[in-house]
Amino acid sequence: MPDTSQDDSLKQATRTGFGRFLIAVYAVFAVAATSRSLVQLTTRFDEAPFAYILSAVAAVVYIIATVGLARATEASRRVVMVSCIIELVGVLAVGTFSYLQPDDFPDATVWSHFGQGYVFIPVILPIAGLWWLRRTRNAGV
Repeated sequence: MPDTSQDDSLKQATRTGFGRFLIAVYAVFAVAATSRSLVQLTTRFDEAPFAYILSAVAAVVYIIATVGLARATEASRRVVMVSCIIELVGVLAVGTFSYLQPDDFPDATVWSHFGQGYVFIPVILPIAGLWWLRRTRNAGV
């Protein structure tokens, strides 16, 4: 039988304290972004298709991060790391372009204006996620 003590302690470290909070925030954003994008895509797609597709992309990223953080396996940690990097690049790019090319963003997305409509949490969240993954990287070793 394989030794799972390291994996178990890794999960425990990732799921306690700040990790629990991080998973909860990602879950809230997953639900919020998914709901928002579904409404936008199904009722007003022709008004701002690019912005609404970006909302859907953000939703998928939040779902992946939530599930990956909650699973806390080595494989899921790598997926979350990539997810957080994509999220950070996305929020920085969309945030920048939503100021430079406002006509391309006639309606807000989760990431437009660096997440201003969400108290800038979208720009902080991937940084916090990457920090948490780094902090818990050697837990249980």
